[in-house]
Amino acid sequence: MNGRTVKNPASKSHSSEMWRIYILTVVIFLVSGIIIARLYCLQVLAYENYSEIAQGQHQIFKELIPDRGEIFLKDKNEKRYPLAINRDYPMVYAVPREISDREKVAYALSSILNMDADMLRQKISDPNDVFEIIKHRLSDDEASKVREFNADGIKLIDESFRYYLGGELASQVIGFVGNDGETYRGRYGVEASWENELKGMPGSLNQERDAAGRWISIADRDLKPANHGVDLVLTIDYTVQYEVEKILRQVMEKHGADDGAILVMEPKTGKILAMAGWPTFNPNEYSGVEDMSRFINSSISTSYEPGSIFKPITMAIGIDDGKIEPETEYVDTGFVKEAGYVIKNSEEKVYGKSTMNNVLENSINTGVIFVEKLVGNKNFSQYVSRFGFGELSGIELPGESAGNLANLKAVNRDIQFFTASFGQGITTTPLQMVNAFSVIANGGVLMKPQIVDKVIYADGKEEDVRPQEIRRVIGEDTAKKVSDMLRSVVVNGHGKRADVPGYLVGGKTGTAQVAKKGSQGYEDSITIGSFAGFAPIDNPMFTVLVKISNPKDVQWAESSAAPAFGEIMKFLLEYYDVKPTEIIDDKQTLPPSEL
Repeated sequence: MNGRTVKNPASKSHSSEMWRIYILTVVIFLVSGIIIARLYCLQVLAYENYSEIAQGQHQIFKELIPDRGEIFLKDKNEKRYPLAINRDYPMVYAVPREISDREKVAYALSSILNMDADMLRQKISDPNDVFEIIKHRLSDDEASKVREFNADGIKLIDESFRYYLGGELASQVIGFVGNDGETYRGRYGVEASWENELKGMPGSLNQERDAAGRWISIADRDLKPANHGVDLVLTIDYTVQYEVEKILRQVMEKHGADDGAILVMEPKTGKILAMAGWPTFNPNEYSGVEDMSRFINSSISTSYEPGSIFKPITMAIGIDDGKIEPETEYVDTGFVKEAGYVIKNSEEKVYGKSTMNNVLENSINTGVIFVEKLVGNKNFSQYVSRFGFGELSGIELPGESAGNLANLKAVNRDIQFFTASFGQGITTTPLQMVNAFSVIANGGVLMKPQIVDKVIYADGKEEDVRPQEIRRVIGEDTAKKVSDMLRSVVVNGHGKRADVPGYLVGGKTGTAQVAKKGSQGYEDSITIGSFAGFAPIDNPMFTVLVKISNPKDVQWAESSAAPAFGEIMKFLLEYYDVKPTEIIDDKQTLPPSEL
């Protein structure tokens, strides 16, 4: 033998057979293991994942749903007061997979939550379902009873909803967040006009789903967090708004008026310091408000014939156009005839020879008609438009009315221009009127009314909203002359009750008739009393308008709107620490200690 090993063929065959058996056994074990593992995943891990999903809904909700931006007021020291915030409310949801006695749960929840039992049965009927919202915004009592019920598969979490700390304070400016049937969104006020900025941008979530479209993994997910909404700091002064609303409420109750509005503006910037309306509402209880007109901000949405507070506008037009001066004289005969109509002065008074100062002091209708004739219809109409009447102011609030200047379109209809010269036959909003008076107060420039002072982004960056000049309307010299005329009205005319001792206050009363609805002519006994003015005359800081609709116990604005104006202006001058002037009237000078 040469030493070589010779293999046995039988042995080789046996070894090969054993190897095949071994491989087959391994495969069987592997397949069995995979099947067992899959069954385990389906029966155990899947349930754990579903449970994790149910338990983790709140966290996912927080990450995907942006926080709505909050709304602040401020005071004279720039201290901020949150007015519209986000507050956690209990939400009850079900994990139907965990519910054993569905009938019992549906019956109990229907009683606790005052919900339809059949609808609840349907919600919790799927034994494979892991998440069903039952009810949002539970009351404390409802949440307490759900906890006491303590049923498997019924759980509570907190979710964020809007809450208004001030209640009725500035509610028509703020608006509210309400349900439009499918989603919550801003309704009325700043909540509506700044909806896109306040609501933020929702995040997104990409993750594995099962055949039924349900999440099967919560750990391995691609989540893009939400971008939270911006915060807003309004121009509204918290303290001023509170005081103005208090005074408005007192005036409404005293005179039994139907409604009213008060506006406070910085004439040099157009910033609104207060915007109050009556009647009002509590935005936390908006769903219980039966009269939806309470949601309407009448300062911007309701137009009316302004009456004699429009006369200073006509005077400004005449002076700026070079047709008159404050001492220009004319002779009042008590009436003007035109196209078959007779226009008379209030109470049919006749004043004889009068200056333009006298016209405003005594509120003489024929005097402003005299001015309008000198200016001419076309020129008068153009000036009125330049003051901002007949157009939207651009204030960032919804529902603004432009008023109505339709009567000034036909320049050959003299009668319509004559009545417009004293604020009849045209309509304006309170905002337009206070802004027009601010033109006179600030030296002749129309400003865009401003309601938002600062925008605060989610990263903390703050952006100031700058005042915006729209256009020059009249010259500075004209504005100064008309301002002095308005001071004379307060000292010598119908505006005495609007004065503030120690300060130079100027303004004008207006008692407007109310047009009949559905027919021509005016109501016999319904009037709207207004007072518009500013102070101090030498350096105006505040323009104020007070509008009182249908006061029941007084006829003239000098008895309703003028005293309210004086009370508000006194508060403003003292609150902002404006030093009094030594001049307390046009004829007498006293040191401040003797005022």
